[in-house]
Amino acid sequence: MTIGIMAGSRLNKSLKNLLRSFLAELILYSALVAAYFAAVLHFLGNWVYDLFQHDRKLYAFVALGLIITQGFLLEVLTRALLELAHREREK
Repeated sequence: MTIGIMAGSRLNKSLKNLLRSFLAELILYSALVAAYFAAVLHFLGNWVYDLFQHDRKLYAFVALGLIITQGFLLEVLTRALLELAHREREK
């Protein structure tokens, strides 16, 4: 009976750590996506809109490039920040 309780306790602790990590990553990633969107809208918004109005093919490639860049940069940044936070917790 004690072994089952200990295994369940470890499972609950592991699940809590997993959920905490997931929520931290979700919040961080959401904030970074919002910041990226605001930056692109501010700095490239008029240019992208002009492309949309005058050259749809180039607009499609630019939009795809921005999407790919967003995914790559935000994933790298999120991983780096979470790794840094994980190292701080271990100290």
